[in-house]
Amino acid sequence: MADKKSIMKKDSRKTRQISASSQSKRSSSANKKKRATLTAGTKKAWGGRFKEPTHHLVERFTSSLPFDQRLYHYDIQGSIAHCKTLYRAKVLKQKECQTIIRGLETVLREIEQGHFEFRDEDEDIHMSIERRLTQLIGPLGGKLHTGRSRNDQVALDLRLFVRDSLKAMIAGLTQLQKAMVQKSRIHLHVLMPGYTHLQRAQPVLFAHHFLAYVDMFERDKGRLNDALIRLNVMPLGAGALAGTNYPIDRAYTAELLDFPTVTTNSLDTVSDRDFVVEVLNGCSILMMHLSRLSEELILWSSQEFQFVEMSDSFCTGSSMMPQKKNPDVAELVRGKTGRVYGHLMSILTTLKGLPLSYNRDLQEDKEPLFDTLDTTSDCVSLYAELIARMSIREDSMADAVQSGLLFATELADYLVRKGTPFREAHAIIGSLVGQCAEQKKDLAQITLQELRAHSSHFSKDALSLLTPEGAIQRKSQIGGTARKQVQNRLRTLEKRLL
Repeated sequence: MADKKSIMKKDSRKTRQISASSQSKRSSSANKKKRATLTAGTKKAWGGRFKEPTHHLVERFTSSLPFDQRLYHYDIQGSIAHCKTLYRAKVLKQKECQTIIRGLETVLREIEQGHFEFRDEDEDIHMSIERRLTQLIGPLGGKLHTGRSRNDQVALDLRLFVRDSLKAMIAGLTQLQKAMVQKSRIHLHVLMPGYTHLQRAQPVLFAHHFLAYVDMFERDKGRLNDALIRLNVMPLGAGALAGTNYPIDRAYTAELLDFPTVTTNSLDTVSDRDFVVEVLNGCSILMMHLSRLSEELILWSSQEFQFVEMSDSFCTGSSMMPQKKNPDVAELVRGKTGRVYGHLMSILTTLKGLPLSYNRDLQEDKEPLFDTLDTTSDCVSLYAELIARMSIREDSMADAVQSGLLFATELADYLVRKGTPFREAHAIIGSLVGQCAEQKKDLAQITLQELRAHSSHFSKDALSLLTPEGAIQRKSQIGGTARKQVQNRLRTLEKRLL
């Protein structure tokens, strides 16, 4: 921060000196000298059009360097590929190409080793790298930008960055799925109440409940992979908006950068941020799934449920109440979901009024994108570890699944199998449930005589329905909670993931 302030002060003093000089010197030679001084400032690369240096407040306001400097690796990777393409097009000589590439590799080492000086006047990572390259190899560094614009350059950097980020996130989701599959396998014998409206509804296997999230995360991976397909298109060569006057081989550049194809319309190329929207949308849905899981784990870890015990390493205490063990990680994931939603709305709002082609508004895509990718990736990684270390309280789940009126649907279906229309069976069992509520007892405590008082179709075999195990075993169709079906699903997932 001190270096940036000193640079700004130096620029301010320089501006005042230039102003004083312009008042005292009237000759044409003096004016020429003044213009040379001005254009040697912050507009080194394209300053011929301007007669005044950029105001220091504008420099700070328009600079994207504080956040886009993380693209340095991709900017250099793209620049090396562009340099090779220029050599192939005979725009650069072989020695020039080699010198530029060596210079770029030096810049990369300086950044990675922490020796690189980022300056406010560079405006963005692209100009920062070009400035340093020119310092290292002289005016030859200025040839690198031949045949490209920052418009297609940033489109390339962003696609390269997002491509790697999504691949890492998909790998993280696979690790989370593995943790959930392993937890499900270990606790395959555990039954729990299934819920609708947060009311106990029917018995299910704990593994069946947990694997529901594995399916959600599989869909999330599918959405991210779909986004990968559409963003994995090489944009370099679109220039500022109309293409380039140089005979560059875009397919060759794409091959160097591992893109399967190139963009087909230069105007669309430099203004397209659909892939950013898709990624933010995919991350928003993923965060929604994580938030739903968070809500359940927060409930399950409460004293009212006591279904799970989170590891101490993923919980915090209270500053006042020594007995507290708070599920802060799950709560923060739930809270950060709204933040990611906000980023999606932010980029949609930014894009909705932009004419073709490039507009500086598009600089506003990076901060929401970067924060979304960071936030979502962190949440996925945290949850893989949290799930692996979480304990299942089988006794509490067993108690919960034995109590209540969880077998009402089993009795209604029993009557249907005996020929009673479902609506009539529903009313009969509803009456029976009302009786149990009045007598303050569960369906599992009902006698055959009481059953027959409601319908003569009930026989002794109906009592076998009034157990959790009996209830789940009849859900044997594909996707049901029967133990056999859940085991089959686990085997399929284990082959794919483990």
